[in-house]
Amino acid sequence: MIAYVTVGADDIARAKRFYSAFLPDLGYELAEGSEGLSYILPVQPGHSPVLPDFYVKPPFDGRPASAGNGSMVAFEARNQKQVRDLHAAALFAGGSDEGQPGFRASYGPCFYVGYLRDPQGNKIALFSSDPNEPGREG
Repeated sequence: MIAYVTVGADDIARAKRFYSAFLPDLGYELAEGSEGLSYILPVQPGHSPVLPDFYVKPPFDGRPASAGNGSMVAFEARNQKQVRDLHAAALFAGGSDEGQPGFRASYGPCFYVGYLRDPQGNKIALFSSDPNEPGREG
């Protein structure tokens, strides 16, 4: 199981604006510290932590942050409408479009996804694969 994912950012304020535009709607709570941003899913009393946590931090080595070529973090939305809404909110909050929400021919008939880049260039996917929603035609 993946416990946490960390992406680098040089401008934490810009990153906060971007990630706070959609992660709270997916259930994440923000904890800020001197090391950066921590987005964590709340834990119900008596239950195990819900993973993974998502961290946005300046690189520990002090060099500029850079996006990984081929790296992507995907967040699951409740439905196709939420994918569209959160994709739009993230664009408005400083992200860039890497693929409008929709179905992709190479994925299953119910996989609905939109792609973004955060202000640092990290690739993010917002997806839904609810089999109870309309699927891709033919």
